[in-house]
Amino acid sequence: MFVIAAVISGYIPTASQAGHMNILIETWRGCEEACQGLTDYLEALDHDVNINVRDAGQDTGVLPLLFEEAREQDPDLIVSWGTSVTKAIAGDMSQLDDPAYNHEIPQVFMIVADPVGSGLVQSLDATGRENLTGTYNRMPESVTIQTIRHYLPTFETLGLIYNENEQNSVLKYREMAELAEEENFRLVAAALPLAPDGLPMVEDIPLKVRELVREGADFLYVGSSSFLQANSATLGAAARNAGLPVISPYEEAARQGDALLSVAANYYEVGRLAGQQVEKILFGGASPGALPVARMTDFSVTVNLSMAKDIGLFPPVSLLQIAEVVE
Repeated sequence: MFVIAAVISGYIPTASQAGHMNILIETWRGCEEACQGLTDYLEALDHDVNINVRDAGQDTGVLPLLFEEAREQDPDLIVSWGTSVTKAIAGDMSQLDDPAYNHEIPQVFMIVADPVGSGLVQSLDATGRENLTGTYNRMPESVTIQTIRHYLPTFETLGLIYNENEQNSVLKYREMAELAEEENFRLVAAALPLAPDGLPMVEDIPLKVRELVREGADFLYVGSSSFLQANSATLGAAARNAGLPVISPYEEAARQGDALLSVAANYYEVGRLAGQQVEKILFGGASPGALPVARMTDFSVTVNLSMAKDIGLFPPVSLLQIAEVVE
């Protein structure tokens, strides 16, 4: 249940003026690690905050209703998780005059793979949105390629599965296609077919893995896809069976044994970074639009030895010296 709070449009309270603050967190797939990091950070503050979570349940049909419900609740601040949820609430740079989107309530986004490429903000340093800022958790993808080459010096071809129903996933495919020319590797990409309801099907994942193996992929990269992340066990099993190493931007994929390797920011820490943005706005008197998008600077490499044993591809000692190893 949401708690309704009165807000004066365009007014941002300072620490001395702020009383009970209502924060609405809009998520895509439940209150996962980033959401938990955010809530832990906010609950530890010496301020009276009430946190409510509204989850879309990965249902695109719910997205148009998110801002309508947020307006009814009238929170002091909205935190949005992911590109789809954030765009459903804030719109993009071409919709700044569209009243169907949020241009008044302070908003902080997190777990948005490409805030600029998706049109949410003008730049990471200056969002161009008076009420909007957020966090950026992705490392340069050139680091992904460097890590693969460190692990497998003979690497030539990268496989990528993407979901055309997720903007993040499509943007990542396009980014990797451009990077292939810059970093001199071959990209073979496979889009998941969409069912009549417009959604991909889990049973197509193993088919696409085998397709990429036939295309000569040396490594499979899991781009930005909540669908693939939610079905990482299916993807991991298919990769094991095919002997195809998987590198993921999601740390939990390596920890749970569904990927061989991950190079990623810790989602819990991303949530805490978003909490710092919220604190600056609600209790520090900062205008969201005056805050640059906060960037993660710490990334970790995780190697899953169980997957390495299963596919017969062990990491070099030089990588083990810098990576965290899990069984």
